[in-house]
This record gives sequence, C-alpha cells and structure tokens, in this order.
Amino acid sequence: MDNLFSVENKSVVITGGAGVLCSQMALALAQAGAKVCILDLKIKAARSLCNRINSDGFTAIAKKTNLLKKEQIQDALKMIINKFGSIDVLINGAGGNKKEATVSKDKTFFDIDARALQQIIDLNLLGTLLPCQVFGKQMAKQQSGIIVNISSMNAFRPLTNIAAYSAAKAAVSNFTQWLAVYMAMNFSESIRVNAIAPGFFLTEQNRYLLTNEKSGKLTDRGKRIIEHTPMARFGRPDELIGTLLWLISDASKFVTGTVVPVDGGFNAFSGV
Repeated sequence: MDNLFSVENKSVVITGGAGVLCSQMALALAQAGAKVCILDLKIKAARSLCNRINSDGFTAIAKKTNLLKKEQIQDALKMIINKFGSIDVLINGAGGNKKEATVSKDKTFFDIDARALQQIIDLNLLGTLLPCQVFGKQMAKQQSGIIVNISSMNAFRPLTNIAAYSAAKAAVSNFTQWLAVYMAMNFSESIRVNAIAPGFFLTEQNRYLLTNEKSGKLTDRGKRIIEHTPMARFGRPDELIGTLLWLISDASKFVTGTVVPVDGGFNAFSGV
C-alpha cells in the first residue's frame, strides 16, 4: 500500500508546463520523486521553474517547444530519452482561450474571425493530438505509459460566450476515450489514457472573464460561477494534484478512458 500512489523515478513530460496549473503539477511531481520535463513556448518561465525545482534537489529540464510543429515535439522526445532513458507519463496541459475568440457585448459569435476560432481549436485540440502521436508512439514501443489530457468543465457543460474553447475541449474528452481504447486494444493494457476536467481555477487565460482588471472584483460571470459551485469558491491549483497522482500511479491501474471532474461540485449542480 505504501507504493500505491508512488511516482518515484517516473519520467514525466508536461506540455504548457510553465502555466499556472501545470507549474504546480511540475513542482508536486518533482517533489514526489518524478523526473520532470517542461515543454513550453515561454522558455524563460519554464527554465525559471526548472531552476527552482533543481535547487531544491529534485530533477527537471525544459525545452522551448511549439506543440503545433511535430518536428519540435520529436526533438523534445529525443532529448527526454537521452536524459531520462524513457517516457513514462505525458501530461497535455497546453491550452487556453483568447479574447479574440470570445463573444462579448461588442462582438457576436457571427463576428468572430475564423483565424481566432482556428487558433483556439489548434491550441487545445491539435496541441493535444500531436504530442499524443509523438509520445504515444514511444509508449507503444515500450509497451507501457500513461497519458493525462487536460479537458475542461466546458466539455461537460458548454458555457456561454466561448464556443471555440468549449468545442475544442469537448473534442479533447472524446479523443481521450478514443485513444484509451486504441492503445489498450492495439498495443498494451499497460498504456492508459485519461483526462482531468478542471472546474474554475483562476488562470491568465480566464482572469479577464472572471475578475475585473482594474478592481480585481468578480465580474457578473465570475459571480454566477461561484453561485453555481456548491463549494462556493474557485479551485486552487494544488487541488488538482491528488487526482493527478491517482491517475499516473498504480492506484488507478484499471482506470482508462475516463474524464474526471475536479470542480467543487459545479457539474453536479442543477440550480433548482
């Protein structure tokens, strides 16, 4: 039982690893004994996080990677294999939304530029598919590995104003289930694919929707979210760690193809 949730010496790659939520994942996994590789376009932030982890006596490396360019992901895989010898876990954390693809008082859905819609679809869906191709192929060769995608509450309940993001995250959840079946049936039962669907956590991508930039107070949207969250608050980044440790450890050896909400009860609340 002592080793049930252990991630000791696991080789873990985290895309978007310098972001608010994924940086907490990187810190927690490194402190739990995993060897962490952070892939992010924001290389200064990624290296700063690695320096923090390494200075505490743990292991982390970073690489600037555009997840929409397969050759860059392949280069990252080569670096990880060279440094760590294998890839045990892939966490697809890169994603997000942008104002340009969001409905507002001044912009209807019909006014959103196709390029903005495409950017959000590419960032969230293609940015998950391509790493799964590259790292999943290595896992198929090894006959083992774990993939955790980051979906969203939008995949369960499409929220107002963010059509492209909701559609992309719904696709991520569907793809998670598809890939879980594909890997288990064609390669190994020891390759598992699951997803976490966070509820509402304040990040750089959604802060402008949930809080007022000048006052810092909740927007009307932020207030409605809190009203529909039984726990009556936003989540804290560290509150994703327990679910993550469960999904990438032996504690969930018979779990694949699931999308786990971590949402303070938002998805269960009917409002009546």
